[in-house]
Amino acid sequence: MENARLYSKLLALVGSGALIMAYIAQFGFGLEPCILCLYQRIPYALVAILGFIGLKKPHVIKPVLVLAALTFFTGASIAAYHFGVEQHWWASATGCSGDASTSFQAQDLMQMMQQKQAKPCDAVDWTLFGISMAGWNVLFSLFCTHAAIYARMSIGKANV
Repeated sequence: MENARLYSKLLALVGSGALIMAYIAQFGFGLEPCILCLYQRIPYALVAILGFIGLKKPHVIKPVLVLAALTFFTGASIAAYHFGVEQHWWASATGCSGDASTSFQAQDLMQMMQQKQAKPCDAVDWTLFGISMAGWNVLFSLFCTHAAIYARMSIGKANV
């Protein structure tokens, strides 16, 4: 039971902590997220929820850890896709490239100029050692995937 609470706390901490860091980068340092950046936050929210579920119901820690591993892997996949868009390995399918339609009228142009344009997904605002936040997210999410699998395997067939 002790491991179940520890693993649940770690899941809640990692999920919540990643979201807090993303919001600090956005609102504290003015790093505007693109749509793919926002999509990368969803798995962390789900992991935090899984952690809180594990805290309330420690007897379900085994499926919680399996779901957490799958969620982290999904997050790594989204981040890898975003990293590929940033590197111009492929175009984004989310429509965040900033392409404008060729058929519009002057009134449409005025409305477009007054609206704040969405940040393009291939624009990198911040890097550390030449790696963007999406790149670091790939690495971190894969690490967390392996950690969740390890935690699930460490529980094994023992009663939790």
